[in-house]
Amino acid sequence: MPDLPPARPTFPDQVEWRIDLAPVDYPAALTDMEARAAAIYEGQAQERVWLLEHPPLYTAGTSADPAELLSPRFPVYDAGRGGRYTYHGPGQRIGYLNIDLRERGKDVRNFVHHLEGWMIAALGDLGIAARRAEGRIGIWTDDPHGREAKIGALGIRVRRWVTLHGFSINVDPDLSHFGGIIPCGISEFPVTSIAALGGNASMAALDSALRDHFPLFLSRLARCGTGVEQCETGR
Repeated sequence: MPDLPPARPTFPDQVEWRIDLAPVDYPAALTDMEARAAAIYEGQAQERVWLLEHPPLYTAGTSADPAELLSPRFPVYDAGRGGRYTYHGPGQRIGYLNIDLRERGKDVRNFVHHLEGWMIAALGDLGIAARRAEGRIGIWTDDPHGREAKIGALGIRVRRWVTLHGFSINVDPDLSHFGGIIPCGISEFPVTSIAALGGNASMAALDSALRDHFPLFLSRLARCGTGVEQCETGR
């Protein structure tokens, strides 16, 4: 008999999966996320994946350069995460992750690496061939003109080994809104979206793909020493 593929891990009971359908104001989301991280650390709450959208806004990470805020046409908020300026708005899926790394290896580099892999796998289910790009943060693909373009961003903060913030994936946002900043400090490449690439631009479909691939992402979190290669297989 042919070898069967390994069974995909089931969704973990210890993680809450939350989806908000109405846009969430950024300050309210930040307060909620901070409170949840503190409660997780104290053993008073579950880990959580929170999927939402924001009204149009810009956020500034800890490495943000004021010169990269070209036109503050929307509110600008200090995010408290790593990274530079980024845009959030309708048509973009935001994923905020409160994951406890104390029992998952305490390896932030491995966490970020497999977060990228989770995003790439979910995009693949929607017909988008996404990838990492050496030396550039984020998730990348080719736009209809054959140019490399950014379709997803990520920015993480870890406090007492509980993660905050997370990722964004462009489903069908107004791409002109990115023009008020130099996204993540990278000016030479455009941004794109699932809709612009002709993929399945359904927010519900993306949410389903993210949920399907989440257990494998979680199972790969561990300490990986000086590299992540040994965490790529076998779990």
